[in-house]
Amino acid sequence: MNLIDLSWRNMKRNFRLYTIYFISMLVGVVIYFTFSGLMFNDDVVAAIENKENYKTVISIASVIVFLFIVFFIMYANSFFMKQRKKEFGMYLLYGMKERQVATMVFFETLFLSAISVTCGILIGGLLSKFFGMVLMNLMHYNEEISFSFPIEAIVSTVVLFALLIVFITVQSYFSVRRVQLVELFHAKEKMEKPLTFSMPLAILSIILIVASYYTITIAGDTDIWKDHFKETMIATTIAMIVGTYLFFRQFTGWILQKMSRSKNYFNGNKMLWISSLRFSIQGNTINFTFNSLISAIVIFSVGFIAVDYAVKGEVVKKEFPNHIAFSTQDAETQKQIEEIMNDSHPIIDHETITGIRTEEIPNRKTFYSHPEYYTEEFYLFPESQLNAIVDLREVGEKVDIEGAEAIVLSRGIDKPTKYKSPLPEITVFEDETFRVVEKIRYPLLSIPTSPSGDTDPQPSALVISDNAFEDLKENHTLSSFEIYKIEDPKTSNDVSRNIYDIVTEKDGAYYSAYIDMYSIDTESSSLLLFSVAFFAVIALFALGSVIYFKQLREATEEREHYAILRKIGVGDKEIKKIIRKQLLFVFLPPLILGLVHSWYLLYYTVILVIKDLPSLTTIIFSVMGLYVLTYFIFYVSSTSIYYKIINEKNT
Repeated sequence: MNLIDLSWRNMKRNFRLYTIYFISMLVGVVIYFTFSGLMFNDDVVAAIENKENYKTVISIASVIVFLFIVFFIMYANSFFMKQRKKEFGMYLLYGMKERQVATMVFFETLFLSAISVTCGILIGGLLSKFFGMVLMNLMHYNEEISFSFPIEAIVSTVVLFALLIVFITVQSYFSVRRVQLVELFHAKEKMEKPLTFSMPLAILSIILIVASYYTITIAGDTDIWKDHFKETMIATTIAMIVGTYLFFRQFTGWILQKMSRSKNYFNGNKMLWISSLRFSIQGNTINFTFNSLISAIVIFSVGFIAVDYAVKGEVVKKEFPNHIAFSTQDAETQKQIEEIMNDSHPIIDHETITGIRTEEIPNRKTFYSHPEYYTEEFYLFPESQLNAIVDLREVGEKVDIEGAEAIVLSRGIDKPTKYKSPLPEITVFEDETFRVVEKIRYPLLSIPTSPSGDTDPQPSALVISDNAFEDLKENHTLSSFEIYKIEDPKTSNDVSRNIYDIVTEKDGAYYSAYIDMYSIDTESSSLLLFSVAFFAVIALFALGSVIYFKQLREATEEREHYAILRKIGVGDKEIKKIIRKQLLFVFLPPLILGLVHSWYLLYYTVILVIKDLPSLTTIIFSVMGLYVLTYFIFYVSSTSIYYKIINEKNT
């Protein structure tokens, strides 16, 4: 029998163990090919406005996804090798060389990889269509996505996983080489000793965690974050990490130790599952800590990005309220533009506003915190025209201005202000000065845009009384602008592109459309949300699998203990209860602490900051709920496989 035959027989004989390893590799291939397939899917690329940005983001995300997969599969292989140490010991005892054992493992890995890559590409191609549709839905595009198996994605998947096979082979070879033969026979007989836990350290863990929470809660009320942001951030992070580690190493151990000394310790099955946990707490501390912290990061990241995605649309709507706005054209061009709109996005309402353009006014610091974002010249508009636009948009408040009073219009970066006496003055012409009574966030003319995403400084706008405007308009330059409200502006990309080409034939013409910035912002935030959600799924799968593999190993090691329990009369129903309680303690504390960590971060950085988003808490609780549901599935699956393993007979 040669090594290839032996490898194939091993795979058939240890089907369950190989299945776990195969699934790990299959999931890795599916995830990577799904992501890679999206980058080269012609339908997706054609629908995206900013194609270069899309390919850049997906490329970076693909690299990160692959690194996650490498970590996960290498961990799975490490678990796989540890489970087979006794088997390798037998091969070495029968005279096989370490190099031959490593070669045998290489053939096994090659078989599994060939099957998983083939199946993964097929499944990934199907999922690529589904996730492409999800991405289009996030971007509010109505494009059809076809099934696709891009050759570029296939080649990159095969090449990268071939490289991963090399890594796995090297890892397997060193795993065989560095263990002595005697250790191989006793690899599963080593047991961890229960530690003695310290109450002071247990209390310290709670103090550190509470201190980190308190520091987060005062972020908006004290100067410590403003004056010492970096130092405070580092101290808070260290306190949370150390506190979490001590919580699992000392506090949970101390609680278990107290429970083991209670009067009812010997009642029911309490002694059995508590004793088992006390023995394994040392080996699980790092896993618990890592899972809690990564869970907190994942939930916070997805929650934060999901809220950002939800808020983005409202922000764009406020900053770019004009569906389409441009400098007034001649009658023939105006008619042509209206025909373009009515063909696909009928006009709902239309207003023409006329302003007086001033000379450059360089000193605008009094009114704008960032004057460089505005034009140096102002446009003076009468109050009646502002009120007409309020009616058209059905958003905003009408104004009433008298005499030489004026109102400055600003964007989101400037805070609304009601000025007190003495009122600041602005001189717009040599002999014309106005007293500014208020600054409001209401972009009458928003930032000039283009379908490609380029922007220019926003026109500075000053609203004056109708009488003052009438007195000034005959002796100064007038500029007119057309503002349109159309049906379904979120899908008006082609309309905007055609009108922009017409309007910008004249140098210096103004053009701004809601869809231009909505497309860019929605695409970027959708890509970010999609990528982060993908990373979260991978991270969650990896974290859950780490616990899963750990429990499988412990189940294999404890089969003899459960066999003894059966011999002394403990039934299957009682054993299942012991397993459920034992694994509940393994899964629940890291999850709860991760949820609490993430809640504090989200509450004080998102919920308290964004107060006018009705769906805010729904988004955050949905993210947490999905995370809990996934962990629950891992818990149920682990209890089931744990019970099956301990029922297997030792061979």
